Amino acid sequence: MKDKKRIIVGISGATGIQYGIRALELLQQLDIETHLVISKAAELVRSYETVYHHQSIISLANNVYSLADVGAAIASGSFKTMGMLIAPCSVKTMSEIATGVTSSLLSRAADVTLKERRKLVLLFRETPLHTGHIKTMLQVTEMGGIVMPPVPAFYMHPQSIDEMITHTVARALDLFGFDIDIPRWEPSARQKP
Repeated sequence: MKDKKRIIVGISGATGIQYGIRALELLQQLDIETHLVISKAAELVRSYETVYHHQSIISLANNVYSLADVGAAIASGSFKTMGMLIAPCSVKTMSEIATGVTSSLLSRAADVTLKERRKLVLLFRETPLHTGHIKTMLQVTEMGGIVMPPVPAFYMHPQSIDEMITHTVARALDLFGFDIDIPRWEPSARQKP
């Protein structure tokens, strides 16, 4: 990995598959080596929420793994990456990560990311929250993960859903040290009432 930066992108079955797709698109522009794993539920969400075909999504990644392939490179701590982004992240996936009870490559790769003390960012897509969700988010946070609900920023005056998705994903990628050109908060540019 001396010359190439790697990141794992997980797409789980929560609504908002567009976040994962945009992450892959932005990482492709940065020439970052991507390792993708998609849950079965995410495939179902894809068919409901987008016009994308499965092949068009996986073509955005450098490497794609089967959900059942727990022997994949990304399931091993010796496979060096910058970390993992799960976008979107479902309650089920976050719960598996929080408990360390991994049932697929998606949650196994996240577990490995945490045990190796690498960056794990979860774009948790659920609302409203009950106590169990909040406790699970706390568990993941105490383990070193970052729970980042995809909350849009309106200070940039977005003109489309696409702009809000891009801004949210770029902010998530900021956490890995990537610099995506997006509108940033500038208090001096505020308009006075």
